[in-house]
Amino acid sequence: MTQRRRPIRTGPDAATHIGRAGPARLVLGVVAVGAVALGALVGTVVARALAAGRPRAASPARHEASSPARSLPLSAARPGSAERLSRMVRIPTVWLTSDDDPEPFERFEALLAEEYPLVHSRLEREKITPFGILYRWRGLSESDPLVLMAHYDVVPAEPHDWADDPFSGAVRENAVWGRGTLDDKGHLLVVLEAVENLLADGFTPAHDVYVSLGGNEERYGTAAQRIAAEFSRRDIRPWLVLDEGGAIIDSPFPGITVPLAMVGVAEKGVATIRLQTRGGGGHASAPPAVTATTRLSRAVLRLGTSPFAVALPRPTHDMLTGFAPISPFAYRLAFANMGLFSRPVARLLAARGGETEAMTRTTVAVTMLEAGTAPNVLPAAASATLNVRIAIGETVDTVVTTLRAAIGDPAVEIVVLEESDPTPVSSSVNEQFALISEAVTASYPGTVSAPYVVNAATDSRHFHRFVPAVYRFSPFVMSAEQRASVHGVDEHVTIDSLERGERFVQTLIRSLPERRAAAASE
Repeated sequence: MTQRRRPIRTGPDAATHIGRAGPARLVLGVVAVGAVALGALVGTVVARALAAGRPRAASPARHEASSPARSLPLSAARPGSAERLSRMVRIPTVWLTSDDDPEPFERFEALLAEEYPLVHSRLEREKITPFGILYRWRGLSESDPLVLMAHYDVVPAEPHDWADDPFSGAVRENAVWGRGTLDDKGHLLVVLEAVENLLADGFTPAHDVYVSLGGNEERYGTAAQRIAAEFSRRDIRPWLVLDEGGAIIDSPFPGITVPLAMVGVAEKGVATIRLQTRGGGGHASAPPAVTATTRLSRAVLRLGTSPFAVALPRPTHDMLTGFAPISPFAYRLAFANMGLFSRPVARLLAARGGETEAMTRTTVAVTMLEAGTAPNVLPAAASATLNVRIAIGETVDTVVTTLRAAIGDPAVEIVVLEESDPTPVSSSVNEQFALISEAVTASYPGTVSAPYVVNAATDSRHFHRFVPAVYRFSPFVMSAEQRASVHGVDEHVTIDSLERGERFVQTLIRSLPERRAAAASE
């Protein structure tokens, strides 16, 4: 953008006036004006930082104050939730085997009927696809329903890397260990525990509550996609959809000492992309200068420097702004003035790597390599499979364009195998987000709720097409070690988190009539 400089003096004698003033005096004048402007800017920045540090009323985007949800009476929780989760873990509902062997999934469904008899007998149960289960709990009104989502399929696990067998469901050290305890059988458990306990207490929700369970979330969630399509076809418009995604974490940035409930308001897109190269094949004793494998290796190396630009999507911008009051002064200066410091903060986050870098850009991970049939034969073809997590503001098409430019070799074929663009962004300043925040405060006092973008894909993305309020939050405390164990080694959830998670879901359901009644009277 071209900026027009305001003249120092107008009129026919302007040049003469400037000449009389002299260049030195002119420079001093410009410097003085610049210093005043800079001082005003610095003063504004500091004032905002100081104001951000003062106590203020809680808002839906940063909720930590006491609320009506904290005083709600809760139904008594059944003992033995850890043992029930252990039994769930012992059924290996691994998604890779679901097409060939549905028996573990059928056994898991039978376990749910056994462990949650009231849910099974009093709620309407509908099977949507072989891997989709939808429960309907009729409330006093069928309008503005709540949808609680979870999935019961899990990713594979290599037993030799674990302290316990990943499907033993070991209960020790005040935790349940095994594949799926965090992703996502633990989340499923606290939803069903809360509903079972409320049913036992004779509770009826003010609005319909749906429990949507998927058995193939790890395979792009076709069951959840069909369930969402049924909601749309039946013209059912949920008021709030809540799925797995965020969690309660500590110390995301230096100096922040309060626990944070990271509530997903959007999620990155995801694509599985294959790079394919071809060569002449032949005997390995006389290789050509460029083979299928060398061409592929060169392409993979060129992607290792993160070809995607760094930026802060709006939810991340809002999250950091919400962190300002609880941050040390140096960070508060930046977070309270994100309009000025958005770019340097984005670069700082990217430089930290890992989870924080993933907040700032599209990421690419090479997950599978394939080439060759024998050690002395040149492969005629080679391929690399990429897992791409697409940042808010980009699409699958822009990702392919960036990959093609970074690789810079038209002989490398780029094939998109599976794709899903980033979701729309749900508001963090509405009644639904406030309700989630209040339930967090009731189950984890002193915790601050903040919006963020989920790096992974969840089943809830299928509701975004017709539901504006879709959120992702698992009501568990997750350390950095626990977050790394999701799809990794030694996955586990604490028993305390299971108990508090059940309290969170109960509070959410019990608070719903109060929130909706307040909205109706406005």
